[in-house]
Amino acid sequence: MSDEKDYHRGPVTLRGLKVPKRTTDQNLLDSRGPADWVHTDPWRVLRIQAEFVEGFGALAEVGPAVSVFGSARTGPGHPSYELAEQVGTALVEAGFAVITGGGPGTMEAANKGAATAGGTSVGLGIELPFETGLNDHVNLGINFRYFFARKTMFVKYAEGFIVLPGGFGTLDELFEAVTLVQTGKVTHFPIVLVGTEFWGPLVDWVRQSLVGHGTISEAEVALLHLTDDPHEAVDIIVTARRGTIAP
Repeated sequence: MSDEKDYHRGPVTLRGLKVPKRTTDQNLLDSRGPADWVHTDPWRVLRIQAEFVEGFGALAEVGPAVSVFGSARTGPGHPSYELAEQVGTALVEAGFAVITGGGPGTMEAANKGAATAGGTSVGLGIELPFETGLNDHVNLGINFRYFFARKTMFVKYAEGFIVLPGGFGTLDELFEAVTLVQTGKVTHFPIVLVGTEFWGPLVDWVRQSLVGHGTISEAEVALLHLTDDPHEAVDIIVTARRGTIAP
């Protein structure tokens, strides 16, 4: 079982006084301070490259997969946790591997559902100040330093997203996925929002404010599928996949 005091920086585990005060992403993105970044950034490029190579190598043979997102703060007994577990199980039963951020809460639940059903349960962890390591239901895990490398893996090796209630991180993944579909960077990529009470007001706002102000079209709202049923969510993914496979 993961130790709550463990800090993961890529494949390295640090504890106690060895835990850094700043994450790798902070060091990369911070423009303040002396100009020694001129000398260190070329080396960071190699580290970034290594993360992509590691991710591509580990996930290349996962097969059909779906990325599941949601809050890290919803534990066992919470409705979203139970929904996520059902989603994980249903995805495996439909022939998909399950990819999550590898953390607690909704991510843990989806991984648990997938692992319990005998499927591939993938966790893509990230270096954070409050990092707790991958949850115990991940059977294929990778720890990343950089968010953008990790995000690439979520999209590249998934055939769709299922998004449960969550916070800023969940919204980030959701709107990035919608943007990639909207701009044609990815095709035949269904995005399913599970939880009409939670997501309904957001979809209404998108329709009223964004469509109302002409910043998106009504057709683009249809990129978001809304349901309360985990099996319907999986069916939407399955139907989209069938549409991409030649008879």
